Amino acid sequence: MPVKTFSLPLTSRGNAEVHEITDQVARHVVLSGLKNGTVTIFCPSSTSGVTTIEYESGAVSDLKRLFDEIVPSNRDYAHNARWDDGNGHSHVRASLLGPSLTVPFVNGRLTLGTWQQIIYVDFDNKPRRRELILQVIGE
Repeated sequence: MPVKTFSLPLTSRGNAEVHEITDQVARHVVLSGLKNGTVTIFCPSSTSGVTTIEYESGAVSDLKRLFDEIVPSNRDYAHNARWDDGNGHSHVRASLLGPSLTVPFVNGRLTLGTWQQIIYVDFDNKPRRRELILQVIGE
């Protein structure tokens, strides 16, 4: 079964900035030349994650608020005590969201629901240049 790997560069301001990447992922599926299979989106970062959401301002705001409530940035984190970088909350938030997402595609099209988009969330406390890995597997 063929495997095609691509990278998707991003620039982020951090602080739970959300990037909607559905069209970019779909474009890479088409570029792969594969018709049916899965695409995995992976972020090699311990302070960011990938998921799906209805990408509209209310849902995005709700997601950010939820992370502020369950993992506030102003708590004491052992990570901050050890590294003094102030991003302990970023690591915890990212671990809750997860570093990857796999989406099936059929006839070269992602099988996402009507109101479902792929998002990348950068929880770090400063701007970063990121590179997501897209791996397309199929036939």
